[in-house]
Amino acid sequence: MSDNGLPQSVLTEIGSPIRESRLTGVDELARLAWGADLEVAAAARHALQQMMEDDSRSVSAAAAAALERTAVRLDPERVDFGPVVADTQRMVADVRVEGPPLALAGAAVTVSGPGLRAMLSDRTLRIMWLPRSDWLDGSVTVRGPAGWADVRVTGQVADAAPGPTSRGAEPEGLRTYDGGMVAGGYGPARVTVLPAPPSSGRRQLGTTILVAILTTLVVLGGAGVAMAVLNDDRAEAPPAAALPTPAQPQPAEAFESADPATPAPEVTRVPLAQRVRAVAKPRVTGTIRVGAEPEGVVVSPDGRTIYVANQDSRILSIVDAATRKVTPVTLRNTPRFVAVSRDGNTVFASMYEDDKHTGSGVAVVDTRSGKVLRYLDTGHMPYTLAVAPDNKLWVPIHSDGRLEIFSSGTLRMIAELPVSPNPHAVGFSSDQMRAFTANHESNAVAVVDMRTNKVIRSIPVARAPHSIAVSPDGRRALVAGYEADQANLIDTVTLQRTGPFKVGRDPQSVAFSADSRYGYTVNEGDGTVSVLDGRTGAITATVKVGKSPRTIGVSPDGRVAYVSNGGDNTISVLRVGE
Repeated sequence: MSDNGLPQSVLTEIGSPIRESRLTGVDELARLAWGADLEVAAAARHALQQMMEDDSRSVSAAAAAALERTAVRLDPERVDFGPVVADTQRMVADVRVEGPPLALAGAAVTVSGPGLRAMLSDRTLRIMWLPRSDWLDGSVTVRGPAGWADVRVTGQVADAAPGPTSRGAEPEGLRTYDGGMVAGGYGPARVTVLPAPPSSGRRQLGTTILVAILTTLVVLGGAGVAMAVLNDDRAEAPPAAALPTPAQPQPAEAFESADPATPAPEVTRVPLAQRVRAVAKPRVTGTIRVGAEPEGVVVSPDGRTIYVANQDSRILSIVDAATRKVTPVTLRNTPRFVAVSRDGNTVFASMYEDDKHTGSGVAVVDTRSGKVLRYLDTGHMPYTLAVAPDNKLWVPIHSDGRLEIFSSGTLRMIAELPVSPNPHAVGFSSDQMRAFTANHESNAVAVVDMRTNKVIRSIPVARAPHSIAVSPDGRRALVAGYEADQANLIDTVTLQRTGPFKVGRDPQSVAFSADSRYGYTVNEGDGTVSVLDGRTGAITATVKVGKSPRTIGVSPDGRVAYVSNGGDNTISVLRVGE
């Protein structure tokens, strides 16, 4: 190899006075530019850029064509969200990033457009629109050592009042982010999948050579302002998620074609969860018998499966939501709480025995086969698990006063974060890149900056905060004060606390409706679920469920919630949305 990383044989060919030899060298450079060796690939593209100045027109044209073949490409090049209802909080589309491995090395994403966000992970460019004005006509650009390409993004709010509308003002100087890979992070029912339109051939070749490897890139968009957060641990990139296919696809507005002679492609839309309106007074519609003393419960991203940890046995129950058939999975130790990966392929169960020491760990279960894949070693008494927007697993270690963070994919522990005693649960506001932990013995909620994994604030709340949940719109956190029979709301932007609000006895678990309108507290002491207005904290209903209810899981489509009843070995099925 030469000093610049290219094989000497290739340097000889591109330096030859014979045109045919230089053409052969161009082909070799194109091959190297597609290789996995990023240093060599970058050197090959740099050489191709120089050869575009070759005296021979055929050589310069061949070099330009080779650069085009090895450039980053986006599929599709146009995303049209079409008309959306006025109260829609998020629209999401996935775009495929194509090109050689170099296309993702050190790539940067910039966005322009009101309420527009974008994020790159592996070969998926996820574009999110938070409708804050009555129209959108923006763009998302991916730029790096393999050139640049962009996507035009359009949409409009149906029946919107003239002038801009807002989801809530953000303090001056605050920049929000959408953190990491969010496949399913806002619920699969809120994902719009767009097919590729005919290629317009629009491309621009870059000149900057970068060889840093990128895993997760997070970008702030809006009014032409963009910021990126880079993670140099390439192995931790989460896999692109398999998005659900709707049972009855609905045709939407076609793309506006740049070429009138070319028919615009159809768009397949998945119904928005925000179109299911949460009700102020949910009702119990049935019960499902599961294992002994069910505790943790979570719903899969597609809403079809419920996972239940049964404390009085070593059984994880897998429940088919449609048929209510229950399949048990035997675990090594007693399961306590459960979480599911963003793509729905993996369910995690925290485990420890009654001595709060023996058997501490996390079971990793493949949801398709129902088989235990492995067990993760953790600190003593791992509590309520949570999967972050970037698909990392956060484990509150109750007895050790810290959070353990495991990477997506490899599930290697990558961080330990000390917090006040004793962390029970974690919630995430991906817009603010903040995590919130309920610290039971400290009567406080710790606020963690997810970019630095540092605690930036401690917020006093009602006594013995046992559980915390962040609303799907990312704006509020609901905290249950177990010993106070109260709940608090926290604004995730200003970090201002409201309340406390009186709820039922011994509130153990909290959740939000899919449209963020209502919060729920599961009250173990009196067998009820309290329903709170998600903004004011006012109680709108108290719903009687089973004996000794423990936790609640809300289906991503916003229609149903499931409450585990530890005292009678059942799950109560609540109709929470219409």
